[in-house]
Amino acid sequence: MIDLVLFVGRILFVVLLYIFLFAVMRTGIGLVKGQRKDPAIWCVDVEKGPRALRGLHVDMLGPVVVGRSPNSDIVIDEPFVSATHARFTLQGPALVLEDMNSTNGTLVNGRPLTEPITLRDGDEVQVGDAVMRVSRR
Repeated sequence: MIDLVLFVGRILFVVLLYIFLFAVMRTGIGLVKGQRKDPAIWCVDVEKGPRALRGLHVDMLGPVVVGRSPNSDIVIDEPFVSATHARFTLQGPALVLEDMNSTNGTLVNGRPLTEPITLRDGDEVQVGDAVMRVSRR
């Protein structure tokens, strides 16, 4: 009789454990899905520049650093590009570009960047010889 009670207790414990894990998993998936309310995301496409970079597409899901350093997210291996040249950051629904005190500067739509700027869909960013198009999709 005691064996039967222990067996039923084990089965009940396993069922409760599975219910708990299922509830935790559902909550976790709901949190991940709920992180981005706006389906549109920002992206950067390299249109001109070194052959290895042309056609590169980067979705902006967080800060993206552009530079010559291998630690950069977008590596432009050219002598006119600083190690950490510029940084894209998401600030709410906006995409902001900031020059990281680079030696040769960053251009947005042909104009030198002197302070952080909020980018618009279709803006052109130039770092060294690389030209990148910012878009929101």
